[in-house]
Amino acid sequence: MGCCCIDCNSLYYPLERRQADGGFDYINAPETKPLKIPEGLNTPKYSQEYTIPPLNAKVNPALVGDALDIRPPLQILPMADGTHVEEGSDNVKVVVETIDNSVDLKKEMFTVVEGFLKSKDYGIAKEDYATGVIDTDWIEHEDVIDSSWFGADKVYKVRQRYQFVLEVRPHGRTGNLIINVLDHQQSYNGEDSQTILSSEDKKRYSIDMLNSAIGFMAKERARIVQNMKVQQSKGIDMSYVAAPSEKEEGYWLADAPLKRTWDRLALVLPDVGFEIVDMDSAKGLYYVKFNDTSGFWSSLFSDDAIKLKDKANYRLLVAQDKSDANKTEIRIRDNEDQPLSEDKVQSVYKAVSDIMSEDRKVH
Repeated sequence: MGCCCIDCNSLYYPLERRQADGGFDYINAPETKPLKIPEGLNTPKYSQEYTIPPLNAKVNPALVGDALDIRPPLQILPMADGTHVEEGSDNVKVVVETIDNSVDLKKEMFTVVEGFLKSKDYGIAKEDYATGVIDTDWIEHEDVIDSSWFGADKVYKVRQRYQFVLEVRPHGRTGNLIINVLDHQQSYNGEDSQTILSSEDKKRYSIDMLNSAIGFMAKERARIVQNMKVQQSKGIDMSYVAAPSEKEEGYWLADAPLKRTWDRLALVLPDVGFEIVDMDSAKGLYYVKFNDTSGFWSSLFSDDAIKLKDKANYRLLVAQDKSDANKTEIRIRDNEDQPLSEDKVQSVYKAVSDIMSEDRKVH
């Protein structure tokens, strides 16, 4: 298992490996009474350099001597795309957000946890998709503490069972990954140790397991992100739908769902001279300004020049096709939301459709 401390195996060291070197006689040191000042003499001014400040109300005063764990604290590392730690939470958990709306978040999280356990050869004792709970089988970890040339090595063994809890909120875009220690057993040199884990120990073990799981998720999500980039880089074919009558307007029909078409337009529009001034995804509106960069010679000899006024403002209306959810309608209008002439709409369509249909390089 991976962790964020200096020595991963320090999680599994016997108790004495977690304690400070030296003795703990200071715990029983007698308290020196304050200096008694004879009557008639002034009390001297004492230095406050070595004064121990009062303990915070949340501090456990019993954590001194051999009860004090000197190992550095573990931190939750949300390394995967779309993950972060929820501040102020008492549980060991990471918030997981969807990065691909086409993928069911709960199914993705279950697949990640199952893949992680399989990659570590950790068995699954119980799994319930409906409640979002996966319990592991016993996971063993051994460390040779004392090695001998002439006798058997002394081995420190830890056996544990963990519970993974996957919570997805009703809207399906955000979930939590929580890990708890279900059971813990340890032995040294073949003798069982009836150790009861403190809440801090359970938290350390849970964080270590959680970081390992999130590290696995980071690799899986990196593949998802790369696949999304490849998908987004593919061209989108477009066709032109002429106005059926003079009172209606022609429009472009993209052979892709609304979300993909919307994202693709954000990349394509600047390439054909449209500056995106503002956008409203809820209404499917791009507010753009046309900057004619075609140049004198290209406009003189080309029939494909965009027939729009330079520095003028326009609107692009992007909406799902009424009869096919996998197609998207695109309309261009002037700044007053009035339809443009057929020849202007077709001139813009020609420029936009050529670039929309091209595959882009993936970096």
